[in-house]
Amino acid sequence: MMIAQVLVDLPLFQTDKPFDYQIPEPWESLIEPGMRVTVPFGNRKLMGLVYHVQDTSEVNQLKAIDTLIDYTPVLNKEMMQLGEWLAGQTLCYLYTAYQTLLPAAMKANYKKVVSVQDHERLQIFHPEIAKVINGREQIAVADLEKQMADGQPSIHSAIKDGVLSEGLKITEKGSVKKQKVIQLTVDLQHIPEIIPQLNQNAKKQQLVLKFFYDNNTDHLLTSALITQTGVGRSVLRTLIDKGWLTEFEQEVYRDPYDDKSVKPTEPLSLTAEQADVFQAVYKDIIANEHHVHLCHGVTGSGKTEIYLQMIQEVLQRGKTAIVLVPEISLTPQMVERFKSRFGSDVAVMHSGLSKGEKYDEWRKIYRHEVNVVVGARSAVFAPFDNLGAIIIDEEHETSYKQEENPRYHAKDVAIVRGQYHECPVVLGSATPSLESYARGQKGNYQLSTLARRVNNQTMPEVAIVDMREELRNGNHSMFSKQLFDQLQANLEKGEQSVLFLNRRGYSTFVMCRDCGYVVECPHCDISLTFHRKYNQLKCHYCGYDQSMPETCPECDSEYIRYFGSGTQKVEEALNQLLPEARVIRMDVDTTGRKGAHEKLLNRFGSGEADILLGTQMIAKGLDFPKVTLVGVLAADAMLNLPDFRASEKTYQLLTQVGGRAGRHELKGQVVIQSYNPEHYAIQMAAEHDFFSFYQKEMAVRRQHQYSPYYFLSLITVTHSELTTVVTITENIAKHLRETLSARSMILGPVAPPIARIKDKFRYHVMIKYKYEPGLHETLKKLLNHYQDQIAKGTLSIAIDMNPYMLM
Repeated sequence: MMIAQVLVDLPLFQTDKPFDYQIPEPWESLIEPGMRVTVPFGNRKLMGLVYHVQDTSEVNQLKAIDTLIDYTPVLNKEMMQLGEWLAGQTLCYLYTAYQTLLPAAMKANYKKVVSVQDHERLQIFHPEIAKVINGREQIAVADLEKQMADGQPSIHSAIKDGVLSEGLKITEKGSVKKQKVIQLTVDLQHIPEIIPQLNQNAKKQQLVLKFFYDNNTDHLLTSALITQTGVGRSVLRTLIDKGWLTEFEQEVYRDPYDDKSVKPTEPLSLTAEQADVFQAVYKDIIANEHHVHLCHGVTGSGKTEIYLQMIQEVLQRGKTAIVLVPEISLTPQMVERFKSRFGSDVAVMHSGLSKGEKYDEWRKIYRHEVNVVVGARSAVFAPFDNLGAIIIDEEHETSYKQEENPRYHAKDVAIVRGQYHECPVVLGSATPSLESYARGQKGNYQLSTLARRVNNQTMPEVAIVDMREELRNGNHSMFSKQLFDQLQANLEKGEQSVLFLNRRGYSTFVMCRDCGYVVECPHCDISLTFHRKYNQLKCHYCGYDQSMPETCPECDSEYIRYFGSGTQKVEEALNQLLPEARVIRMDVDTTGRKGAHEKLLNRFGSGEADILLGTQMIAKGLDFPKVTLVGVLAADAMLNLPDFRASEKTYQLLTQVGGRAGRHELKGQVVIQSYNPEHYAIQMAAEHDFFSFYQKEMAVRRQHQYSPYYFLSLITVTHSELTTVVTITENIAKHLRETLSARSMILGPVAPPIARIKDKFRYHVMIKYKYEPGLHETLKKLLNHYQDQIAKGTLSIAIDMNPYMLM
């Protein structure tokens, strides 16, 4: 007897382990770890994952596996190991870790169904149900209820009588797309002999066969054949009945990108600096060695071309490559650069794809039909089994960190996979994270530098404008005189400008000028944001919205106004001050629809607009020859956030957005508007001086005992009652102080800046440590202690072992 250890789809502390099931005899030679199955668990059926196969069990009476979902493992040996590592690192459930490695379409969909136990008795005692079921063995409860006047009582009665039984049907959330194909059943050359045999009046049948012959093909999509010949389905059915044609279904991929429209490109010759970076990685590629390479290259220094040539070398050796790009810079422009070099050998994975499209891209990788993956964070789990290189562009980007369970960082996953496959991992950025650069300085990463732009283009000139001075001089506009003059000059020269605002919506908040009342979300401790297009106030945390009040809800004053400047407000000001300027606005509101992002960028690239105005999504990855001016409207918006990385994020963002200017023949200019122009992050970004910024910021981090000098873990406790959340967090902090070593620092408990979200109160405890080997075990026991309350859904304890979000 063979036994399968199965992890079940029930993420609870008590079920976070494999359970033994008997493998039915016909499947004994089939079942392997990494396959999905359905199993009986308690009084229901659940999807599960085979974790291990063995020939003994300590359990006497074993249930058997119910059904086999996969005939080959969906997770190979490496992925099974990776799931274990992920669960251990992020303190998530093992099944949750394995689900993260698979596309959403492969996750279980549980549908309530009823099955007929006795058709005859059903017909006699419950004729109205029998009529709806109409001889079927099973029907979804929702479908049955929908088609009956008194659905629930009747179904309940039929179950009680034993003529129906209820259960769960398990299906995948995604589906394979299929299309109908018409195939000739005779040799193409015989068509001229067959046509005269048809009835002379059967002109349409003759037309169909002639169409196959004229197009020199023996199969066509049914829909294409009908469209191009103009015949009806009845004509095709007649030819099928006569045996000349046959019809079948064929699986097709949903392709979000049209490879046919991409023009192929050839490798460019590398500069001396580029060649040095390339050679350092090339040595690892040919020697099958794992090192982490940090490529610190200024904006426009040609990092993408180096990546492309590295991938070429990997492919020539019969291996595969993963390229990670931050979600916001995974623009159609970036995708096209890889597609134009490697064509249909590239799969693309990002959040803009539908569930079905993601599933199809995953299947291309799994079936070895592609050798390169370009994608956002989750693409690091691409199921390649012979990786030759992993590249992470803009490695400093915080979007590589997942903020829900499992809270992994794609960089850590890439390094674990690089070690397994003995291949290089390349991290590239104009503004590396302090943690990565410190490792490069210490020699843990191999550090390479690209100090010059390609073709020796000069870095853009940067001017910092003190907005306090503008106010003193009577300028109450959101544009400084210098920025406005340069926008006008650019318009006259026919050059393009980019305006960057680190905000979203029309304004940040709505306030009464009489009493100071600020309109806040009733469910979260955060002010609502005004969106002019819908004349609505929205909460960007829970989604609550309401109409804009005409008078103050507190004092009935009419002086209720919008404060701050969002993208809509900036667009309005541009239309008033520069009515001749054509403006494209890019923010969450204008790019919500699928494909909108691409359309807007294509319009700007083809010269349909003079000014591109946007939020963070325009800060990276864009490369337009006519962009010579970049204006930053709220440079210090991030500096005031309660986040120890605020200065670093500000420096990175200013450097990245400034790098959009003057990337080609035309010289670039950047105007940074700030109310805090003396700040070192702003000053050093203007001087393109990363190393000075690094030294200054490292001194600040050392002084305040933050990363990279200390590791951090953040515990967030959430509950609907404030007293409960405070008590539990205090107990956790007390337990940690008693359990962990004296060298570790326990900060808190403290309410975070946003202390309530979706009617639930939140409290933080932070652990700072250099070496704490028992920390993971301590935190696991802590979660176990509160498991009952967590399972009931009344309490949430989130543990982030490497926090990037401190709000």
